[in-house]
Amino acid sequence: MSIGHDHGHVTAGTANRKRLVLVLGMMLAVALVQVIGAFYGSSLALFADAGHTVTDSLGVALALVAVWIAAKPATNKRTFGYQRAEILAAAVNALVLFVLCGFIVMEAIKRFQTPTEVSGPTVMAVAAFGLVLNLAAMFVLRSGAKESLNVKGAYLEVLSDAIASAGVIVGGTLVWLTGWNQIDTLISLAIAAIIVPRAWFLLREAVHILLEATPRDMDLAEVRSHLLSHPSVIDVHDLHAWTITSGVPVMSAHVVVKEEDLKDTGRMLDELHACLTGHFDVEHSTLQLEPPGHADHEGARHH
Repeated sequence: MSIGHDHGHVTAGTANRKRLVLVLGMMLAVALVQVIGAFYGSSLALFADAGHTVTDSLGVALALVAVWIAAKPATNKRTFGYQRAEILAAAVNALVLFVLCGFIVMEAIKRFQTPTEVSGPTVMAVAAFGLVLNLAAMFVLRSGAKESLNVKGAYLEVLSDAIASAGVIVGGTLVWLTGWNQIDTLISLAIAAIIVPRAWFLLREAVHILLEATPRDMDLAEVRSHLLSHPSVIDVHDLHAWTITSGVPVMSAHVVVKEEDLKDTGRMLDELHACLTGHFDVEHSTLQLEPPGHADHEGARHH
């Protein structure tokens, strides 16, 4: 008798692999140009933007590795495969962004103490190049960001880098017009301020999934009520719902059914699973059908 289910289906991250590869190539090109421009223009803002882009490139590369790992089939020891690797990658991306922000702040403090002459035109030209490619990368990832938290992490990184590039263009223009080099340092701090809230959001969502919390768009009280609306269901307990990776919610529950209906468990399971799939988009659920009074023999229970 088969006792398992196949969880080796294609995840949202896997479906967007080609987009991630394309974006990675674009970001590496931007990073190379920004590093060269930052060196010749003596711009901390460009260095910050270059560091951000390099970090984003590493993040996208990590996302690709996670997608590859997540696509590996399930085994007896890892029954859900490696799908959770995508969420771990998203968490690591967020932590790296926080480290980058700390580096930018420390360098900005040094620049305030020892001002450095900045080449405005160089900064403007390099930042404009980065902005164009970042906008193109955002367009490539836009649809995938709605399906996968991992891809969404890459999208948010590219978005913040695009905003940073726009800020650097403004900063380079002001330095060129006014000659006040500290504008470049202020822009670098603004880049850090832009990165932090997005990194926090990404980390919060990743931790939410890693802690196996109930999916944010799911109300367990509503799920229980819907199951109880079935004429054969008397009670529902030990109801749990969590997320394996983006777009893969799962659920388990003990369902107390009338004695006479336990004779046709196949029909009951089909109807209850159809209910969960149709109303709550839960394709995988594990339901234990039991007669009234059976819960008294189960030990620890969770209502």
